[in-house]
Amino acid sequence: MFINHQQEQWPDWLGTAEFAYNNKVHSSTKTLLFKANYGQDPRMGFEVRKREKYEGAEKFVAKIKEIQGEAKAALEKVQEEMRKYADRKRGEVDKYKVGDLVILSTKDLKYQMIGRRTEKLTERFVGPYKIKKIILTNAVELELPSTIRIHLVVNVSRIRRYVGQVEGQRRKQPTLVIIEGEEEWKVEKILNKWWI
Repeated sequence: MFINHQQEQWPDWLGTAEFAYNNKVHSSTKTLLFKANYGQDPRMGFEVRKREKYEGAEKFVAKIKEIQGEAKAALEKVQEEMRKYADRKRGEVDKYKVGDLVILSTKDLKYQMIGRRTEKLTERFVGPYKIKKIILTNAVELELPSTIRIHLVVNVSRIRRYVGQVEGQRRKQPTLVIIEGEEEWKVEKILNKWWI
């Protein structure tokens, strides 16, 4: 066999001989002895994978596909709900063109409105201002006076189309009266009073 004439190598070859014997189809059982004992083929470490289907793997793949399908359905449902709630606040964007008159929201002009007495009574929009350039569908450049110190390009969510006053709607401003060098208005009548 594989041992030398002094027969001192047999412990080294015993594992290989046992593996060769167990990896051989036995004549009486018509199967490998290793497979009969352990239910699987012995692994040599360099064998080619067999192309047969493994039931456990198929079950695992089916379970993973089922879980992924459920997760995908749940995500689509949540996405649809989120879209529904987000679309409530969205509307069609006004199509502006160069030269249109718009009014500008004072929401971002708070620090410029510091001199005002109360925030509640400040105007919600100021203007009208002319559109100088269309940057994107959602951004325009305005012709702003130097007193408004913001970037000239604003988002369309911060502007509204200017609608002129209806004839007769705007009352004529009273003329100023100069008293002791200061401009003031003459009060004709006090309509109401409020004690604080």
